[in-house]
Amino acid sequence: MARALGLDFGTTNTVLALADGGTQTHSISLTSSAGTADSMRTALSFMKDAQLGASALKVEAGHAAIRQFIDNPGDCRFLQSIKTFAASALFQGTIIFGKRQSFEDLMEIFIRRLRHYAGDNWPGDVTRIIAGRPVHFAGANPDAGLAVQRYNEALTRFGFPEIHYVYEPVAAAFYFAQNLKSDATVLVADFGGGTTDYSLIRFETRAGKLTATPIGHSGVGVAGDHFDARMIDNIVAPQIGKGSHFKSFDKILEVPSNYYASFSRWNQLSIFKTSREFEDLKKLVRTALEPEKLEIFVDLIDHDEGYPLYQAVSATKMALSSAEEASFDFAPLGRGGHRTIRRSDFESWIVDDLARIEGALDEVLEKTGTEASGIDKVFLTGGTSFVPAVRRIFTERFDAGKIESGGELLSIAHGLALIGERDDIGQWTVQ
Repeated sequence: MARALGLDFGTTNTVLALADGGTQTHSISLTSSAGTADSMRTALSFMKDAQLGASALKVEAGHAAIRQFIDNPGDCRFLQSIKTFAASALFQGTIIFGKRQSFEDLMEIFIRRLRHYAGDNWPGDVTRIIAGRPVHFAGANPDAGLAVQRYNEALTRFGFPEIHYVYEPVAAAFYFAQNLKSDATVLVADFGGGTTDYSLIRFETRAGKLTATPIGHSGVGVAGDHFDARMIDNIVAPQIGKGSHFKSFDKILEVPSNYYASFSRWNQLSIFKTSREFEDLKKLVRTALEPEKLEIFVDLIDHDEGYPLYQAVSATKMALSSAEEASFDFAPLGRGGHRTIRRSDFESWIVDDLARIEGALDEVLEKTGTEASGIDKVFLTGGTSFVPAVRRIFTERFDAGKIESGGELLSIAHGLALIGERDDIGQWTVQ
């Protein structure tokens, strides 16, 4: 039997799981300077350390990366949501303390840190690594082939004998199916940080063994990070100059909106500080009609306030899942950093995103000719599934008794590990 390691390399969090034989799995425990956890924030930090030598960097991942970043403002380079670059041909790397790091380099560095944090928990006898991948990668024009090529390059550097890929919602479905009491047609909706993916699978038990027949898949590059971006665009961006103007010779022009597109995306924000765009923005302060707004913008970037902003936005979004109103508190904005946000406003900001999420659901049902009545179970996984407006998409179509949730962080990695131990792994994999 294969010794399989499941890798859920997520936009927001990453989990590693090992199959113990049969239907048992366990997460690989990771211990860093920030403590011990079964999941790690998909983030990296880099900082010069004189004790390591002139050219060496102290690199941390996950929660330790966040701590290093917070403890060393201005001296630390912090990256998060790096998965969103995987399928972008435009992303050729980013400069970190004078050295260009490609996507493959960043993915490798991140996993090596996780292996270091795992210590003796890292399995030495893995024969297969099963990596999850979205049905559709994030990005404006995602190239799935390029993304898998980059994954392959990074994972090959670890010397795994076999590397396989499984759609993330398929892995979540397999995890969920372990608890089925009877044969069932299951729709899985996996809401990640960067993508929403659907898989429709028929599970049956034959001769005591779980079998599955994939019926269809669909997905869209919209999920939790997009909701965050809408909040930033509506709450924060107007206070830092969006819609304001500057003077260019005898003309009055609007401050370019692309600055705010970069600011509202966590992955873009991590490289914005070193971009030519940021240098151009700083020059605009001198000719701005409302220079105080652009000065706040520049200060937020200069003082690396992206992660604290991320925390503030996430806290507000989470609170709106259980209340009609929630406070948004972000002191660096000054007086404008304390507001009450209504759920109805938030839902109006994400209406286009909700339409695309529902459109992907329509697609998988229409392509497979499946009626809502023909689905026995609907499994929702991922943090965004708690957003009331998202949940309504399903409660308005399916009987409430069919809808289940759970395994928000663990289901994909554990499903990948279980699939990895099967003799019929070829039926589950995809490129």
